[in-house]
Amino acid sequence: MPKVVARIKIKNVHYEIQVDLDEALKVKAGKGNIMAAVDAPRVYYDMKKGNLASSADLMDAFGTQDFYEVAKKIITSGEVQKTQEFRDAEHEARIKQVINLLLKNAVDQNGRPYTEDRIRRAIDEVHFNFDKKPAEQQMALLLPKLQEVIPIRIETKKIKLIIPARFTGQVYGMLKDYKESEEWRPNGDLQVIMNIPSGLQIDFYDKLNSVTHGAVQSQEMPNT
Repeated sequence: MPKVVARIKIKNVHYEIQVDLDEALKVKAGKGNIMAAVDAPRVYYDMKKGNLASSADLMDAFGTQDFYEVAKKIITSGEVQKTQEFRDAEHEARIKQVINLLLKNAVDQNGRPYTEDRIRRAIDEVHFNFDKKPAEQQMALLLPKLQEVIPIRIETKKIKLIIPARFTGQVYGMLKDYKESEEWRPNGDLQVIMNIPSGLQIDFYDKLNSVTHGAVQSQEMPNT
C-alpha cells in the first residue's frame, strides 16, 4: 500500500504524519482503524526536513499529546495526499459509472443499445470533462454533447408522484434531476411529473421509499 503524507494547518502551523493511503481514506470516511492507518507515531512540522512537532504545540493545536488522537484529527479534518495512480483510478471509476448508466439507459435511433466501445469513442470525440458530480448529473450533461456525434437518446418512463406533505422537505432534492412539473396541493402534498431513465427507476423508488416508508403514490403515465 502506498505511503503518503496527511497534513493539516492549525493556527498557522503545519502538522504532517505519514500514513497508508488506503487505510487513511477509510479513517477519513469514518470506517477505518487509526492504528492501521499510521506508519509511525511521529508528528512533524515538515516531514521532508524531519522537523518533529513539539509536545507543547500538539497540546495547543489538538488539546492532546496522544499520537493516535492527533493522527485521527489530521486525517479526518486535514488533507490526505493521493498518488497520481490513485487519482487516475478514481477518475476512471467516475467515467465507468457514467458509461454504465448510458449502457443501461441509452439507445440509438432504432432503439438498439450501444456498446461500451462506441460510447467511449464518442466521449473521446466530444472531449467531455468528467468531474466529481454524481454520475446521473454527469450523464445528463454528457448526453447533449454525445448527440452531436451519434444518434443517442435516453429511454425514460413518465410517472406521476404524490408525496405526502410530511415528507416533501426530505425528498424534494431527490426530484430535481428528473422533474418535469410540480403542483402543490392545498393540503401541502406535492404532485410531480417525473421523466426518469428506465434503468434508474428501481434505484429511484428504493431511495424514495426508504425515506417515505412507501407512503408515496405513483402512477405510470404515457410518454408524449
